[in-house]
Amino acid sequence: MSILANTAQADTTGAEDYRAPTAVDASAPIAALSKLTSIDDAKSLKVTVPTIQEFKTKAGVPVMFVQTTALPIVDVDLRFNAGSARDGSISKDGFGIANMTATMLEQGSKSLDEDAFTRAVETLGINLGSSAYKDMFIVSLRSLSDDKHLLPAVDLMTQMVSEPTFNDEVLARNKSRLLVGLQQQKQDPGSLASIAFDKALYGSHPYAHPSVGTLESVPTIQKQQLIDFKNRYLVAANASIAMTGNLTLVQAKKLAEDITTKLSAGQAAADLPEPKPLTKSQHIHIPFPSTQTTVLMGQLGSKRATNPTAQQQQTNFAVGNEVMAGGDFNARLMTEIRQNLGYTYGISGSMNPMLARGPYQIGFSTRNDKARAAIDASLAVIDDTLEKGVTQDEIRLTKDNLKNSFPMGFASNAGINGLLGMMNFYQLPNTYLADYVNRIDQVTLSGGQQNAARYLKSG
Repeated sequence: MSILANTAQADTTGAEDYRAPTAVDASAPIAALSKLTSIDDAKSLKVTVPTIQEFKTKAGVPVMFVQTTALPIVDVDLRFNAGSARDGSISKDGFGIANMTATMLEQGSKSLDEDAFTRAVETLGINLGSSAYKDMFIVSLRSLSDDKHLLPAVDLMTQMVSEPTFNDEVLARNKSRLLVGLQQQKQDPGSLASIAFDKALYGSHPYAHPSVGTLESVPTIQKQQLIDFKNRYLVAANASIAMTGNLTLVQAKKLAEDITTKLSAGQAAADLPEPKPLTKSQHIHIPFPSTQTTVLMGQLGSKRATNPTAQQQQTNFAVGNEVMAGGDFNARLMTEIRQNLGYTYGISGSMNPMLARGPYQIGFSTRNDKARAAIDASLAVIDDTLEKGVTQDEIRLTKDNLKNSFPMGFASNAGINGLLGMMNFYQLPNTYLADYVNRIDQVTLSGGQQNAARYLKSG
């Protein structure tokens, strides 16, 4: 990684209004701030979260809906408990089945071949796609809200989910392209490190393998496996819907029925097993011809909290972690490893809670000859934080930052719908957003430190 910095210089040759700089007393107070009286009148933040309406379709699919009328747009997320963690249930070591299923949903239905399907999407000017992650399988739609656009868009969406063709020739082409991508991935140190990290952390757990599959597994993917995956997991009992846009509640209910009417009833996916914590630390080095070393370190984190007590504990941890490993320049790791020692351009860490225990991971890149020193310095910051805790000023600053930035999460239709989709998938109550600021306010100095010690282990 490199950064090119140029010093800006003013060309004063021939300037008509050149003024010599005046001397500045750096120790004097800033006069302008002493006159900024509006700060004294600033009121505390009052956040109004979107009003969430909940209902179920006739097939029993839970729906979260937010009506927004500012733009003539509708966003829809249809989510299934069907990520790559389910690949192994279709075929042992069948890594990449969920991802290939998602890819091919966009490549033709029984009514429209690949070219005709693509033309229909482009003619309507909609965004329609599908993707698979470790936990979830998402089919998403963005369309204008008038019937002329929305109704045919929903028809295409239902064709994707209910009537995909999984054409053999298209499948062969997809596999060839994916194999090229996986070969190229071997030239990316970040990808190699991420794959090795997940494998070391999760072992034989379904989260261990990459969602896109591997060079060994992709060639073995068969059409029947995609059909089996679709029939087993893309079903009403395994689905949830998030919907945001310029619709009435009556229209939203009809739209949800249209989307789910052709889904098979099916059964909900079984609970994923919990991964086993590591019994001892591991240090994995992957040689790579580069002047930079990519470092990932972490451990098992938490699963997605669904009750108020656990949610408060996760918020406590999130605040403490922002102090230690947040992405801004006030975070301790950024201050020490970047600013004070100059080992990296950026370092941060975060928790990724999922259906089962997700990872807690800290990552950065540094010069090869500084890698060991940077790792040791990072561990020293973590150890110091766990041993001595954080300060009241750090907690206050972080809480203010999190509360003030919170409304940006639902500043757009897409932002709102993303939050709704996450909440509905993990079966969180619709008070989850409304209670967020309160959870931040409830974080105490001792609470943040206790939860940091609970989730993180040094060494």
